[in-house]
This record gives sequence, C-alpha cells and structure tokens, in this order.
Amino acid sequence: MKAIATRLASCAIAMLAAIGAARAEDVCQAPAQIDAEGAAPAPRTRVENYRPIFEQCRNGAGALRLAIRRFSVDGSSLMLTVDPATLATSLEHAKCWTCAETDEAAQKDTRFIRAVEAPSQHAISSAKEPGVTMNAGLSHGQGEGSFITGDLCPSLRPLDRAFLEKLAALGPHTPVALSISGLWLMHHWADFQWLRRQARAGALEIAWVDHSYHHPYVPGRPPGDNYLLTPGVDMQAEILETERLLIANGETPSAFFRFPDLVSDEALTEIVRRDHLVTLGADGWLVFAPPLRPGAILLVHANGNEPEGLRMFSKLLDNGRLPRPFRPIGEAP
Repeated sequence: MKAIATRLASCAIAMLAAIGAARAEDVCQAPAQIDAEGAAPAPRTRVENYRPIFEQCRNGAGALRLAIRRFSVDGSSLMLTVDPATLATSLEHAKCWTCAETDEAAQKDTRFIRAVEAPSQHAISSAKEPGVTMNAGLSHGQGEGSFITGDLCPSLRPLDRAFLEKLAALGPHTPVALSISGLWLMHHWADFQWLRRQARAGALEIAWVDHSYHHPYVPGRPPGDNYLLTPGVDMQAEILETERLLIANGETPSAFFRFPDLVSDEALTEIVRRDHLVTLGADGWLVFAPPLRPGAILLVHANGNEPEGLRMFSKLLDNGRLPRPFRPIGEAP
C-alpha cells in the first residue's frame, strides 16, 4: 500500500508539473494583457520597479525583440518590447524570452535604432533663445499617403469624439497616433475608455505616443523657460511616468515621444534617444501647414482645444486634399 501511495503521489506531482508547464506555454502564446476596466484610472504605482533597459530577446519560436523597459504588474514580471523591423511595441512576459544586454552599436542596422538616432529633419532653432529647438525629430514620413496624429494635452474640454468618429467612418482600423499626456488621461477617464473601445471594436488603430506626464505650460512665458524646458522638470520622469500610467490602464506605449508644443533642446532630445524612443515632430500644425505632400505627418489637437484645426482637417478630407492612404505612424521612419 505504501508503494502504491508513493506512486500515486509521484503521478500527482508529475501531473501538476505538466499542467504548470502547459499554462506557462499558454501565457507565452500572446502579448501580456493588463486588465483595466475600473470606474477610475488605476494609479501608475500599479506598475512597479519600472526601469529602462536595452536587451535583445528571443522566445521559443525564434522571434526577435528589443526590450526597452522591465517592470512588474500584479506580481507578473513583464517587459516593454519593440520589433526592430516594424517598430511595433508589445508587453511580454519576461519568463517567455531569453534576453541579453545589447547596445546601439550592435543594433545600428535595425530600422528601430536608425529611427531613434536619425537627425532631426526640419528642426528650427530659435533666433531669440539660443539652444531652443522647434520640431525636432521625425517631421515627415516616407512613402505615399500621410500620417494622422492628434495631441491630447491637459484640457478642461472633453475629447473631440466627432473628429475620431469621422476617422472611423473612413473604414475599419483607420490608423491614428494619439500623443497622450498623463494628466489628460487622469482627468478624462471616460474619454480614454471610449478610445479603448473604438480600438477593441476595430474602428481605429491607435498608437499611444508619449506626450509627457504633466505637459507643463505657463501662458506668456517664453519657450526657453516653458514646457519641458521649465526649470526643475525631470525629463525622464515625464517620459516614464506616462508609460507607467498607460500600462497600468491596459494600453501599450508606442516607440514614439512628442514634445509639448514641439519645443525642446539638445539635452532633452538626448534623453529621449537614451530611453530608446523616436522623437516625433510634424510637417506643421494643420492650421499653419503649407500645402501637404505625400508622407505628411499631420498634427491636430483632439483634446477640444483646437476646433479650427479640426474644421480644416474635415474640409481638406472632404475635398480630397489630404494625401491618402492614411498610414500607421510606425511606417513613417
């Protein structure tokens, strides 16, 4: 009887091990999903030990990713990864990947690092404030069509849903890059959840572009002493805290960062590069833009603060004057 009991115990242990292995394999079949359906935003502290890294990773199927952040959520060890060929980001379970540290020199031939390290295309240096730059980074895309981007700066006004519904009416999975600030998300939870529903339903294909957490701005203050150039601003915290908040609330940050009002300097853009993000500019705010050509990166504000720009977008769209097709921002670099 004792021998039978021992064999039964061994079988039970083997079965539990097999079940555990099967569950682990199931977890590795798809990117991690963070549940976020509460009545209010989850705090960014839900995402613990969030830190920049740069590692080359492969999984059991041989897929290659570059991991740029490590962290944990609800006890699970996760990574924010970038596909070095497509620039698509995903949240992955760390246990499903074998990773080793890498560097920019080793990855210099990847499309991702070429985009991160590319010189600014149409940056303008301020004549009045030496060192201040407008529109650094990627301001015009490759190929045909154009790239729609909408900024979500902190605002007292609601999301302009009509603009986004007009985009959705163009066809399923219409791509739009939304530059989101942390404070906008915190104060526009219903609008954020509405956007998530549009994406889940396949109406829109949203890329979440980091637009800083606080988006500091003081009316009337010169650019060199304003926005992220405001004295005392912690630039890396502005980047990472927005990413943490997005992840805590069920979304995946993209590989792009847009400066508030497109204002920066070399020190700030170097921090963006160091954190392995692509600085995103624009051909110009649509209300000020020159005639648009293929590859245009269109900039409007979808946060309720720029009705004139959205009216202009609608007019140009209806008159067939926007370069088509509209393409995902990951195809721009």
